[in-house]
Amino acid sequence: MLLALLCTTASVLAKQSPVHLDRDYLLVGAAGSDPAPERACSAEARARFSNSIEIPPPTGGWPGTPQAVEVFNVFAGEVMISHRNRQVCGHMQDARTRDSRFRAGVGMVMVPVKGDVEPIRVAWERQLKAHWIPTVRLGAPSPMQQIDTQRLLLRTACIAIALALALSALMGFITTRDRDFLVYTVATALLVIWQAVLSGLSGYPRPWLPVTGFAHWWLVSTSMLSIVVMGWVLWRMCGGLRIWPGSRLWVRGLAQLTLVLVLLTPLLPWAVLTWLAGTLDPLFALVCVLVLVAGVVSLRRGDRRAVEGIAAVVPLLLMALMGLFGSSDLMRFRVEAVQLSVTWFLMMYAYGVNRSLGQLRQQRDEMRHLADTDTLTGLPNRRAGLRQLEHYITAARATRQPLSIGFIDIDLFKQINDRYGHDVGDEVLVLVARVLASGVRGKFDVIRMGGEEFLLLLPGCGADIALPRMENLREKITFKAQELRHEGLQVTASIGLAELQDSDDGVAALLRRADIAMYRAKRGGRNRVVDARTELDVA
Repeated sequence: MLLALLCTTASVLAKQSPVHLDRDYLLVGAAGSDPAPERACSAEARARFSNSIEIPPPTGGWPGTPQAVEVFNVFAGEVMISHRNRQVCGHMQDARTRDSRFRAGVGMVMVPVKGDVEPIRVAWERQLKAHWIPTVRLGAPSPMQQIDTQRLLLRTACIAIALALALSALMGFITTRDRDFLVYTVATALLVIWQAVLSGLSGYPRPWLPVTGFAHWWLVSTSMLSIVVMGWVLWRMCGGLRIWPGSRLWVRGLAQLTLVLVLLTPLLPWAVLTWLAGTLDPLFALVCVLVLVAGVVSLRRGDRRAVEGIAAVVPLLLMALMGLFGSSDLMRFRVEAVQLSVTWFLMMYAYGVNRSLGQLRQQRDEMRHLADTDTLTGLPNRRAGLRQLEHYITAARATRQPLSIGFIDIDLFKQINDRYGHDVGDEVLVLVARVLASGVRGKFDVIRMGGEEFLLLLPGCGADIALPRMENLREKITFKAQELRHEGLQVTASIGLAELQDSDDGVAALLRRADIAMYRAKRGGRNRVVDARTELDVA
């Protein structure tokens, strides 16, 4: 990407004219010599026109002001707009054939003579679906061009959002290797191609898909694939597979049949293509209804994951039903309605994928927490504690800051268990854990090493400062044990204190010195703190 950016920048700079810094303006570009992108219809194109209308002038003839005519929703074939001896042909899948003032449709601007009563004629080729009829708009050029621009921006924005979502999903797959992200990327890429063919953006600013001349095949193929993909995704999102596990075979069979039909599309006669195109709308409406039913059933069973599936299918279902009932608003803005519904579907699909990944991460974090946590006391266990200590040692040596640790052992703990029972022993362990945790800043700095042994980490604290803190905790353990209210129960602790030295070669060496100091405290009579730097007189 960096190399491409550098090459592009160099190419642009090479074409720049010198800038005169003594001027207060910048003139760029040069006089153009290309003809206007308008062309008359060929004899072959005129022979294919099977539909036409005439737009009559207002009462008294045309007013003598510029008139604009634009034709939307012609998804395949040429469109002709003519008035008297002026004739323009355009193709939605190749923007180079259209008037550059109109990009969301095929348009033409003309200035009929005042009082002229000659109608404006519009003709187009036979369409795949009888109810997918063109929309012809007449008006002044300026507002017409504004409407055309708004349509183009909306269509382009939908594809841009889809591409951004696909790129984000691809980055997610590269990062996590989660297959759902890759499936989302492929599905989004297919829906982008479908939108581009449907809206004519596959030919803007010049054809980047080989659709011209084969638009009928592309429309049928991409529509079938898109319906199957969206249906499958919606079925999963709404919990259809969880409710009816056997539906997986049906969906798989339908997908395989669709793939065969797509491959055979170039060989199918016109009658079969029109039949396939005509069945897609009711089929998609049926799929949306089934998906909605599955979502409702999942919700009634308490499956909240179906919410985003229902949210995704509702706009698609409304659009499908409006198409079946012949809504004039849908006829006027069919492309925009399809793209907005698909964009909303992709957003809900992305939300579902990320939510599922979040749940997996949450489950992974919970499992990791369980693996690193002592279930009785809630403290980090030995494995997590040693990992934390290793991190502190690395940081202490990098910053030249002190690090001390305290190795704590509850005195005569086996006797406590034997006399009072294991339940009381557990109470003692929990109490000691709570007291130790109150003496540190970080929740990961108190570790249960196993049995009645604990480890206290004091980063940034030397042995001289750590020693009185350890004495305070030792006394606090004995004092707090009285709250357990078991007659005759006394709880004391022996603590070995060690500070990290330059000679320590790692975790094991530091722990060994703290452990030895703790056993010195035991041999010295228990219930005391021993600094590893001192020798305890046990004579």
